Amino acid sequence: MATILRKIAEQILSRTTFSRLAMDRARDAVVDTIGCMIAGRGDESVAALARAFNGEIAGSGEARLVTGGSASPSLAALINATAAHALDFDDNFHPARAHASAVLVPALLAVLTSGRAKSGRRFLEAYLAGLEAQAAVGFGVNPSHYNRGWHATATVGSIGAAAGVAQLLGADEKSLAAAMSLATSFACGPKGQFGTTAKPLHAGIAARNAVDAARMALAGISGRLDILERPQGFLDLFGGDEAKGWDGLTFEEQHIIESRGVVTKRHPCCASTHRAIDALLDLKQEHGLLTGDIAGIETKVGISAARNLAYPNPADEMQARFSMQYCLATAFLKGSLSLSDFTRQEIERPEIREFMPRIEMQSYSADEEKGVERLPHVVTVTMRDGRILNKSRLHAKGSLEAPMSVHEREVKFIDCLHWGNRNGSGASFLQLRHLAYIENLTSDNAFWNLISDGD
Repeated sequence: MATILRKIAEQILSRTTFSRLAMDRARDAVVDTIGCMIAGRGDESVAALARAFNGEIAGSGEARLVTGGSASPSLAALINATAAHALDFDDNFHPARAHASAVLVPALLAVLTSGRAKSGRRFLEAYLAGLEAQAAVGFGVNPSHYNRGWHATATVGSIGAAAGVAQLLGADEKSLAAAMSLATSFACGPKGQFGTTAKPLHAGIAARNAVDAARMALAGISGRLDILERPQGFLDLFGGDEAKGWDGLTFEEQHIIESRGVVTKRHPCCASTHRAIDALLDLKQEHGLLTGDIAGIETKVGISAARNLAYPNPADEMQARFSMQYCLATAFLKGSLSLSDFTRQEIERPEIREFMPRIEMQSYSADEEKGVERLPHVVTVTMRDGRILNKSRLHAKGSLEAPMSVHEREVKFIDCLHWGNRNGSGASFLQLRHLAYIENLTSDNAFWNLISDGD
């Protein structure tokens, strides 16, 4: 019987055509990720990587850096993916429980070297291959794997991205499966690092591992192809107590991006806060709520979300992204959240600090979550006049069920460019939306000047 990795590899290589919908959604995810990558290029986590590897960054490397200059494909993937995830504004992908695109897009960009001409359409097809692989790997271990404390971006994301990179490099079924096997040996990343600069680094490490695993596999290195399901393999060691394995894994004719989509972030903070933020903003609009009218706000979220949000009194901007209290208070007071709300100066604003103690968070019980893939996040507002208002959200804005418009995507993209000190305009956004029609992405200077420091 074929191993799980062979089954995934066979599926990826057998899917030779993609619907217009799948290609459009892949393009949207890539454009959004490039925006986040540019926005995050000045973050301290990225600056620290540049200092750490200063001697390996030059103007004549194989792969371009979002920070300027170039480096080896491995180092470019590490730095660019860390930038993509640095501000926690990049998308989520529920089947993998991962920040799928922050790993995939920089990894694929890193291997678009001058000697391997690839079209924009080919790039998007490789993205879709990596996304489907991430979903398939995640199928067997999530949500147990994620709830156990593993950051699936660094584990599931790395394994799936290795498949996408290998596919872009022209791997056959054997090499593609070998790439995923090797990436399994690289997989790591504890969620206990959330709220530190190690968290965005997880995406960088995953992208670097995906690039390295694919290149090693194509050079002839291999691992066990049953490493996901065998004793002492990925499921056994990483799955958690309730992981179901891959016995029920099937592939539909419809691509996973069509049936599940990726969740484009509306707010630049941990996704565990997003449904509560959306619910509170809904209540504010529906009832005309004012700060002085509110006695208290209580949120009920999933167990993993509560564990992710470990900073009720954040000390810096990174912790603030993982603070339900800060994110809800700021969103309510300002009516929205933007990148400018996550700076050292902003998080100490007196009106926000005064409002935060009124916000509490609890989680569902293990019994309530058992056997349920997704429960709504609930916000309960207690008014000073005794009224109690409730709102629940099963899906955040930016999901397939509550999509962002093209205009909203453009506004976010331009905001990202401005935050990254780049000249941003609707023309840049429109240029990237034509990605599928670029015949030779490798040598398209306009494309690379937008991504790298080509001002």
